[in-house]
Amino acid sequence: MPSVSNAGKVRHSPVSWNGTGLYPRLARTVIALAGHDARSHAGRPRRADARRNYGQLVEQARLAFAEYGVDASLDEIARRAGVASGTLYRHFPTRLDLIEAVLAEQIAELVGLGRGLLTAEDEFGALSTWLRAALMHALTYRGLSAAVMNSALDRENGLVSTWHAELFDVGAALLARARQSGVVVADADEADVLKMVGAMAWAAQDTPDSSAQADRLLALLMNGLRHRSVPR
Repeated sequence: MPSVSNAGKVRHSPVSWNGTGLYPRLARTVIALAGHDARSHAGRPRRADARRNYGQLVEQARLAFAEYGVDASLDEIARRAGVASGTLYRHFPTRLDLIEAVLAEQIAELVGLGRGLLTAEDEFGALSTWLRAALMHALTYRGLSAAVMNSALDRENGLVSTWHAELFDVGAALLARARQSGVVVADADEADVLKMVGAMAWAAQDTPDSSAQADRLLALLMNGLRHRSVPR
């Protein structure tokens, strides 16, 4: 398991697709999930100005972590959010608290994207869109995930397992829908597919063109999943 200090520094945008896919505009859609993470949501501020500061801090942290990794300067994050460092620490007493808040937003986005794609007409395109979003998330935020996983036992909460279960459920539902419609091979297994997405992120992470490399690997996976009778 990678350590926080070795987290890669990547410059890819989070969950987005500007290529030739069927659903480029669905990426970046954030859907708030009721009960997604009761601990983090329960601790959110209620006053309008406090909520605004909270949202700005999470957004600026998301950008900073994606660009510089999980060791990005917290003081700089506060400055970009337009608040004092003390305000940041009131909302997020530790770096890990901020990391978890950012990661929770990204997981919610992925789950929401997947649920929205469950009603798309093109089952294969919907599956491909979500798998690419999951791949870009894994490539961009692997440092955040490692930081949370490294502390999961110490924190004694089910946050990581809950996130994994939510992602697995929506990915499995998209694959099952594509399988039932006959656009992917009948023996496609959701656990195998999602493991391959994680493996592709790991394989591409240190290459000069990591995003392009990940796309090429995903194309190979999708070609393998596609039922041969389905036209390309």
